[in-house]
Amino acid sequence: MFSAAEENYLKAIYTLQLEDGSLVSTNVIAEKICTKASSVTDMLKKLSAKNLIDYQKYRGVFLTETGMQLALKVLRKHRLWEYFLVEKLNFKWEEVHVIAEQLEHINSESLVDNLDEFLGFPRFDPHGDPIPDKHGKLSKSELNNLLQVNIGDSAVLKYVKDSSEPFLKYLNKIDLSLGDRIELVDREPFDDSLKIRIHEQQIQISKNVAGKLYVKSL
Repeated sequence: MFSAAEENYLKAIYTLQLEDGSLVSTNVIAEKICTKASSVTDMLKKLSAKNLIDYQKYRGVFLTETGMQLALKVLRKHRLWEYFLVEKLNFKWEEVHVIAEQLEHINSESLVDNLDEFLGFPRFDPHGDPIPDKHGKLSKSELNNLLQVNIGDSAVLKYVKDSSEPFLKYLNKIDLSLGDRIELVDREPFDDSLKIRIHEQQIQISKNVAGKLYVKSL
């Protein structure tokens, strides 16, 4: 049995390790979890004692095989609950993260397995993140960042890298959601902002926004 705090750390380390592909530093973890570096160090020592991470002082950490499997279990619960909340309870995609953060710590494998079956074994959550199966395997999809799309080409939005409430509310404001077709109309050389067409309307989005949108080319 592991505490909610321990599971949160493992999930954060997994996410950071996936992004960087190398050792994750104490300061980066502290920034991710919004806490002090000293508190992170104390937790890392606990996780290391439980063989959940390999902790290299002054260098960083990475998950052990045991830690990786536990992190994937937590992610599976989190993303299944997000899918359930959106698809079955009609929550908006910007509302579900905080609720799923609480539900992901329910320690019942049978509940999670039954939830997965009830939902039809979804492969991706409402933000496009892959949902690990009961064996920890993740579905893969070949996606490109919207910034890589050529002018005149079209693609379908499949994943948003930023699932924060402000960003998702911005996407709601411009009426853009997963599954929508995006046509790249023009690119502004000065700041790399993009003019795109969605739902027969043209809008301008910044390079920052475009960099968080991942699409499948048509």
